[in-house]
Amino acid sequence: LSRLMNQGIGKGRTREDHRGVADQIYSAYANGKDLRSLSAIVGEESLGSNDRLYLKFAEDFEKKYVAQSLNEDRSIEATLNISYDLLSELPEQDMKRLKRDHIEKYGKWKSS
Repeated sequence: LSRLMNQGIGKGRTREDHRGVADQIYSAYANGKDLRSLSAIVGEESLGSNDRLYLKFAEDFEKKYVAQSLNEDRSIEATLNISYDLLSELPEQDMKRLKRDHIEKYGKWKSS
C-alpha cells in the first residue's frame, strides 16, 4: 500500500509537501500515542510541557483528522491544510520531516 501511495503523491500529482506532511503527522501521532500510554502509568501531570503538547496533538488528530464524517467530502488540499493546523500546535523546531520552504509556504507557526 505504501508503495502505491508513494507513486501517487507529490509534485505534479498532489502537492509537493504531501510526503513530508504525511511523515510528520505519522511521527507526531506515534509520539502522542506513546505518551498516552506512558501517562496512563505515571499520570499526565508527570509529563513535561512539550510532552503534553504531543498528547493534545494525538487527541486533536483523532477528533479533527481521523474522525472525518461519512458525509464530508474532504479534498487532499483540505486534508493537508488541516495537517498544518494540527502540526502548528507543536514546536516548529520539531518539524524535522518538513522542508523549510514548505514550512514557510504552508506553515501556520507564528514565525512562518
